[in-house]
Amino acid sequence: MLKATIKNRALQRRARQFGRLVRHSVVTPRTGQIHKPRLVADGELGVTFIGHASFFVQIGGQNVLIDPNFARWLFVLKRLRQPGIYVRDLPPIDLVLVTHAHFDHLHRPSLRAIVQQTRRRQDRPPTIVVPHHVFDLVSDLGFGDVVELDWWNSYRHGNLTVTHVPSRHWGARIIKDSHRGYGGYVLRSGKHSVYHAGDTAYFSGFREIGRRLSPDLALLPIGAYNPPSFRNVHASPADATRAFLDLNARWMVPMHYGTFRLSHEPMDEPLQLLEKEAEAAGVRDRVLVLQEGVTQFF
Repeated sequence: MLKATIKNRALQRRARQFGRLVRHSVVTPRTGQIHKPRLVADGELGVTFIGHASFFVQIGGQNVLIDPNFARWLFVLKRLRQPGIYVRDLPPIDLVLVTHAHFDHLHRPSLRAIVQQTRRRQDRPPTIVVPHHVFDLVSDLGFGDVVELDWWNSYRHGNLTVTHVPSRHWGARIIKDSHRGYGGYVLRSGKHSVYHAGDTAYFSGFREIGRRLSPDLALLPIGAYNPPSFRNVHASPADATRAFLDLNARWMVPMHYGTFRLSHEPMDEPLQLLEKEAEAAGVRDRVLVLQEGVTQFF
């Protein structure tokens, strides 16, 4: 009886907390501007932050989308920053990478729209790469091929090699759907390499990823860390800075902040704390905060 009472109180508390997030999202105005992505010249790496954990990456002659989410609403949570680009302004997409099955990372309407847009521009649909046991969530969306990867396995697409790497998170789409895979990706082509961490807490695996794959550019999450228990599966700005040092990457680009209110820290706090942490670690000049929709060349 006592255990049941404690459990019910915990559920009620979580429901009240979630209700506050929903109410805050509804009354907060949506901000941000939409741009047209700039295309790379031969041999360049281009990275365009779409928002949340979504990126358009031009690497090795390939047009790649990672965790694309263009939703204006995530169920009852309002998107608080405009996606930086329109789907219609993207060039034909060669490859889509999805890090895990959570709704803010695997957004089926966005994926379907990307396939349709690419098919309007060219006859060949894109390929999608997902963790193991995610095939069924994307197999009906029109992709030309669905590739499932386990940790440390790689897939080659033209001049681009994609390696699926570990993270500290979980992959369930719904409650008890715990069999699905999750992780990040390292993309490599010639002199360029990009690591997208997906969702992750800090863990010792960052050192191994750095040692084995030596990514030059690290896209690291910095939001959804409050209450402190969320850091079991999400990185704070301090955690992300520590991960960046472990990876020994040249550049860091923060992500997973400011778009959807998924936790209780103020929306502008992650970037403020990241600046302080990067300054203390002596890497402030290596942290690049990208404006949504504005392409950065490397």
